Amino acid sequence: MDGMDTLPKLPANHVPLSPVSFLKRAAQIYANRVAVIHGRRRFTYGEMGRRCRRLASALVRAGVQPGDTVAILAPNTPEMLEAHYGVPMAGGVLCTVNIRLDAPAVAFILRHSGAKVFLVDREWADIATAALAEIPEPPLVIGINDPEAMGGTDIGTQDYEAFLTTGDEAAPTYTPRDEWEAISLSYTSGTTGDPKGVVAHHRGAYLNACANALAFELSPRSVYLWTLPMFHCNGWTYTWAVTLQGGTHVCLRRVESAAIFAAIADHGVTHMCAAPVVLTMLIHAPEDQRRAFDQQVKIATGGAAPPSTVIARMEAMGFAVTHLYGLTECYGPATICLWQPGLDEMPLAEKSAFMARQGVNHPLLEDATVLDPGTMQPVPNDGETIGEIMLRGNTVMKGYLRNPKATDAAFAGGWFHTGDLGVTHPDGYIEVKDRAKDIVISGGENISSLEVEEVLYAHPAIMEAAVVAEPDEKWGEVPHAFVTPAPGVTPPTEAEVIAWCRGRMAHFKAPKRVTFGPLPKTSTGKIQKFELRQRLQGGS
Repeated sequence: MDGMDTLPKLPANHVPLSPVSFLKRAAQIYANRVAVIHGRRRFTYGEMGRRCRRLASALVRAGVQPGDTVAILAPNTPEMLEAHYGVPMAGGVLCTVNIRLDAPAVAFILRHSGAKVFLVDREWADIATAALAEIPEPPLVIGINDPEAMGGTDIGTQDYEAFLTTGDEAAPTYTPRDEWEAISLSYTSGTTGDPKGVVAHHRGAYLNACANALAFELSPRSVYLWTLPMFHCNGWTYTWAVTLQGGTHVCLRRVESAAIFAAIADHGVTHMCAAPVVLTMLIHAPEDQRRAFDQQVKIATGGAAPPSTVIARMEAMGFAVTHLYGLTECYGPATICLWQPGLDEMPLAEKSAFMARQGVNHPLLEDATVLDPGTMQPVPNDGETIGEIMLRGNTVMKGYLRNPKATDAAFAGGWFHTGDLGVTHPDGYIEVKDRAKDIVISGGENISSLEVEEVLYAHPAIMEAAVVAEPDEKWGEVPHAFVTPAPGVTPPTEAEVIAWCRGRMAHFKAPKRVTFGPLPKTSTGKIQKFELRQRLQGGS
């Protein structure tokens, strides 16, 4: 119809999307609802809104201008949560720094991001001080003195609470003129070379948070436990999603089984997110650390494929597991293993195997598919043909900061290339088979390390497992298993582990060698396979 495309965008019909609006709404509707629980501290949504407005005003008065980066080095605390609102309310870009990094890595992030202000929890004061010493023009440093902190030293020109008093809660807050403006900057864990800075925008953060609230069934009655690091792609955007629904955030400085069970029992936790390593920790928690709870706890897991055995054991403990898949470049979750009719009636083993899939695109991601990276054509939905998982939609990053070459490569062919290999099942559900670099090619045959790990996790005496390629003169590569025995049981021998695998899969897929011991992990719980591969360079 003539004239439809010429109707104007007006303040009444076009407001740039930003998750900051979630707090403004929650502070009005749920002003007296407890928004944050941390140790003995409690904040209502009304108080949280006022604190975030003061933080925004204080940052502006300290010289933060629209587009400036504000970095924070802190665990899951109220201050970290407040930064997710106060920084964008000031027009700034939030850079959450991984608390497991060493000083040179932190220094790189501060330099590369151009941070103007650096908020630092006292427990990480020594790391921050060493990092700041490497920067010719260091940012303004504000210290966070959390009462729940274990040790540490004072840092910065002033304390966070004192800094808040310099702000005016009545001052106007920043609203993005364009929802494509950056809201956050997250750095990938660089296993080789420097990490890449992933730039996220207000629109994507808003939509991904809405998708998480919808898919994870958050509501005003939800009580969300922070076991997933908020520094990890903004806590998969649950920093904003929980607030959207007016739920309660329960902060947790340390991810320990006793503290998790206590929080679930004491605060009536209904939802949480965690890497599979946390699920494994809860399964093997000593009896004296466990607490009984009446409610079912919905737990979303991702970051690595959870073995079906782990899912089955969590379900038996009273947790309802949802499997998510994503990357920092897509705001965390991109796909979800959605419930289907008949799933609850399946035998537990069959149900767990289905739930271990990565699933389908979440409600607000345009598309997730498996393509042949050479032809960019979809692979058959046969559950066998391997291709690369690719994504497209509004919840994909803007790009990598000051790295056009990497950005162009990631977006080649009109899709975001995840680097993960997978298959599409006849029902359309995607299943990750491996990272492209983790596939084991033995005698010309492709062996999925995840398939071998699935068998290893089913062993009752194995708590954790990782499989990588070991150089072999005859076969080129063979699978080498690294395993951590379960506590309180007799550890299996190498021969027993190999026999267990050979009895449950094609013999050529079974590991040829087994190494026992703790596995190296990233701060988000992913097993560092690159380090295991380095151990095997030149054979063992």
